Amino acid sequence: MRLRGFGMLAAAALAAAGPASAAPPTKAEARMISVIEAEHGRNLKLLEDLVRTNSGTMNLAGVEQVGRMLRPEFEALGFEVRWIPMSQVARAGHLVATHKGSGRGKRMLLIGHLDTVFEPDSPFQGWKVTGDTVEGPGVGDMKGGDVIMLAALRAMQAAGTLKDADITVVLTGDEEKPGSPLSVARADLIAAGHASDVALDFEGLSRANGQDVGSIARRSSSSWTIRATAKSGHSSGVCRPQVGCGAVYELVRILDEFRRELPEPNLTYNVGLILGGSSAELNAGDTGGTAAGKPNVIAATAIARGDIRTLSPEQEDRVRERMRAIVARHLDRTDAEIAFAADGYPPMAPTEGNKALLAKLNDVNATLGLPAMPAGDPAQRGAGDISFVAFIDGLVGLGMAGEGSHAPGETADLKSLDVQAKRAALLMSRLSREPR
Repeated sequence: MRLRGFGMLAAAALAAAGPASAAPPTKAEARMISVIEAEHGRNLKLLEDLVRTNSGTMNLAGVEQVGRMLRPEFEALGFEVRWIPMSQVARAGHLVATHKGSGRGKRMLLIGHLDTVFEPDSPFQGWKVTGDTVEGPGVGDMKGGDVIMLAALRAMQAAGTLKDADITVVLTGDEEKPGSPLSVARADLIAAGHASDVALDFEGLSRANGQDVGSIARRSSSSWTIRATAKSGHSSGVCRPQVGCGAVYELVRILDEFRRELPEPNLTYNVGLILGGSSAELNAGDTGGTAAGKPNVIAATAIARGDIRTLSPEQEDRVRERMRAIVARHLDRTDAEIAFAADGYPPMAPTEGNKALLAKLNDVNATLGLPAMPAGDPAQRGAGDISFVAFIDGLVGLGMAGEGSHAPGETADLKSLDVQAKRAALLMSRLSREPR
């Protein structure tokens, strides 16, 4: 079914959720709530320690250190913990923790990551608390989510609901700058997905107009490169039949037709880099390059790189075909081709299963006396690791609320720490009792 934007998506999710019944907490749930409140200081201290430890993706030693800090936390809860090195993709590695339960309830995959965008040379370091706001690198994206995950699991252990829960935790070490190829970098996460029934992603809580929202979808992220070539010559003959307009004009034609012809709901397409002239070459990382030319010489080569983000594999395929068709309309005496990167983050579509999972979270909200959460706009979330396991039901945003992710001054709302841990503990406990 073709989506018609955020309004219909939110309405459909709320309809799926229906009116939440305010079932009071069970004895075990009341215990979980009280444990989370009592351990607020402990959880805050762990968060501070993690944030003060730099773990920019390419700071491999720092990422490993964060893994070592979290490992005993999971082991104390009865998890079997493994560190999976990722030297083959030039990254630190992943922390995987497994808890064997009764085998009867839903098998849960909890997803987080150890790294941040802030490398050791970033001027944004440290930890600062002002009222209910904490500032620090990665506090919201996503060390706060890692702490919430542990806070919820400890509460479940205290209440006796963890013992029967089948849970796998995958904390990747390169979410912010994935290693390549992704088929290797995400193989362990995908394998964990195939052994699970439900995925819960502990990245930051989304809010819209001050209201907590549930995230049941994420868009893809894939890159493309266009290379246009043309007959060169003196600029006095530009755009004449015997010479043609050159590679830069051909590239501009393509990009402008993208702008005019591609728009549709839930799609974005960006041009992030352009090079052109008598010669143009990308660098080894495709993040820049060199170009040379003169005002009186028709450009022989032009290159552009960008990305597209879609909500479903079908939309991705459709948009790529339209882009190829636009590229193929060449101006006279020019040529161009588009190549799509083999590695990219897949989409996580808003499936019926995801909507049902949000409805279960809203039952938890009712128990906690919290408002129901509508489905958020997927365009407000970037690509994420949960999309690699979108073949099972999933829910995103069980981490801390905050602002300024990926930028100096990143903050998190300390009030969301306990609230999110309570939501996660109750939701996971209930899922563990649902028959597979």
